Amino acid sequence: MTPSDTRLDVVHEDPDFVVVNKASGMLSVPGRGPEKADSVATRVRMLYPGCIEQPAVHRLDMDTSGLQLLALNTDAHRILSRQFENRETRKRYLALLDGILEGDRGTIELPFRLDVDNRPIQIYDEVHGKIGITHWEKIGVEHGRTRIAFVPVTGRTHQLRVHSAHPKGLGIPIVGDTFYGNGRRSGELKLHAIELGFTHPRTGEALHFESAPAW
Repeated sequence: MTPSDTRLDVVHEDPDFVVVNKASGMLSVPGRGPEKADSVATRVRMLYPGCIEQPAVHRLDMDTSGLQLLALNTDAHRILSRQFENRETRKRYLALLDGILEGDRGTIELPFRLDVDNRPIQIYDEVHGKIGITHWEKIGVEHGRTRIAFVPVTGRTHQLRVHSAHPKGLGIPIVGDTFYGNGRRSGELKLHAIELGFTHPRTGEALHFESAPAW
C-alpha cells in the first residue's frame, strides 16, 4: 500500500480509540486474499503505531458508509465491544428508499438467516431465522424516493437492507442495493451511519458523534 492508500476520514481520535467516517465500497475489516486486504481496520493499524491486530469494535457492510469505531488497545476493545454486545450504544442510520413509503414510523421484527448457498445474502426464515428488530421513521419524500431514519435494536448482518427490501418489512429496497435492490455496482448504496453514541472506555464519559451523508 502506498501512503495515499492509508487515508481515512478520521472524525475523532483518542489514545484508546478512533472514530472514522467509512466510505461506501470499503471493507470494515480485511477479507480473504490480497485483493481484499485493504480495509478500515488495515488503514487504522498503519496510521496508529502500536494498534492492536484486530481494532474493529463493530462492522459496517462494505457498501454502508458512515461512523465506525475502532479500538487501539486490548482493554478499550474489550470494554467497547461489551457495550455493543449489551446494546448500550446508540446507533442511527439514514437511508434513501427506492420508492414512496406509506406511514410515518414503526418497528420491524423479521426473522432471517444466511443463505449458505449464496453468501452473504440473508433470507427470510420463520423457522430457523433469528429475529432482527429495527425502529424506523420517515423523514420525507424526494423525487419519488423516501428518506428514512433507522435505529436498529439488534445488529444482524444486512439487517437494515433486508428489513427495507423484504415484503414483510418495508417492501422497498434501499437505493443502490446490489443484493436486495436494483443497484448495479458496489459503493452506491444510500445507507449511512449518521449517529454513534457510546461510553468512553477509560473515563466513563458519554460520547456522541454525528456524520451527514453527501446525498
